[in-house]
Amino acid sequence: MDFALNDIQEAIRDVARRASQKLLALNAAAYDEGAIFPEENLKALGEMGLFGVNIPERWGGAEAGAVSYALAIRELAAGCAATAVTVAVTNMVAEAINTFGDEVQKARYLTQITAGAYPAASFSLSEPGSGSDAASLRATAVREGDEYVLNGTKAWVTSGGHAGLYLVMARTDPDAPPAKGISAFLVEAGTPGMTASKPEKKLGLRASTTTELVFEGCRVPAENRLGPEGIGFQIAMTALDGGRIGVSAQACGIATAAHEAATRYATERAQFGRPIGDFQAIQWMIADSATQLEAAWLLCLRAASLKDAKVRFTREAAMSKVFCTEAANEICHRAVQILGGYGYTREYPVERHLRDARVTRIYEGTSEVQRVVIAREILKSL
Repeated sequence: MDFALNDIQEAIRDVARRASQKLLALNAAAYDEGAIFPEENLKALGEMGLFGVNIPERWGGAEAGAVSYALAIRELAAGCAATAVTVAVTNMVAEAINTFGDEVQKARYLTQITAGAYPAASFSLSEPGSGSDAASLRATAVREGDEYVLNGTKAWVTSGGHAGLYLVMARTDPDAPPAKGISAFLVEAGTPGMTASKPEKKLGLRASTTTELVFEGCRVPAENRLGPEGIGFQIAMTALDGGRIGVSAQACGIATAAHEAATRYATERAQFGRPIGDFQAIQWMIADSATQLEAAWLLCLRAASLKDAKVRFTREAAMSKVFCTEAANEICHRAVQILGGYGYTREYPVERHLRDARVTRIYEGTSEVQRVVIAREILKSL
């Protein structure tokens, strides 16, 4: 197997790495502390082409592939995980439009996303009563002439209140089986009848706003339906397969930052007259974290490579997501342990990495759901 990156992949990685080190990392702690949405940083990242890494050049994208996308998200997450998740979801929405949209929708919305004209784009599937059981969603979209009228409440919307465009799933056929009666809609910010709640007060990723969206008689042009009626759940699941690669890369980026910080600290902190890195207990923690991180990253790259090859990758994306996110949590826990009492304070970044890593096991499909997906894919292949 050839693990070498091509010139385009290296270029995307390097752009993201420079942005992460010179832009994101400098403000990450302050933005976390103040729960500040990093709009200026996001604008800069959009102008760098990082909002459309896997979007065709004709729509303003880099057309660099899923491996390049994973490389970019990992680098960004090492600097600021909250910014990275905003970029990841924006890319996910762009890819959904590219895959299922018509030429008019692509010309209208993809060019705006890839140019960084929107602070972000948002994906809106979950509801207060439907998370892992996404097909049980209750938001409705009723056709009235050339419009759909949306009613209902969506939950856990990344960049809610800041995004310029929302991809929203709503039920258009109440008599169809749950997964068959859902359609997808592109709803522009400022559309009357759509309001965002106050941001949730979260453990981590505090610079990424997470809100509810409330739809009350929200009229959306029929031309803004993404794909035919009834395939909204398919659109959502396709988007989430790719999104799980992004979460895997994000987890690897957080873990990388925590592991590097802990390793540096182990060479600087002395106890009993020696650097603590000289002690076997610390060495084993460093070795375990490094090994887990390498294994996790290879799983992420495998899923991304399959996506680039246009091969079904549902199982591999789920494997990557569950392994990368759980490994990242363990690596961040070890980092805090290596720093001891200092690791528990905000004087050092590892406590932030630990808080940021925790949600990766939950969103875009919990670890438990990923195991169900993996087992289902294996069993049906027999």
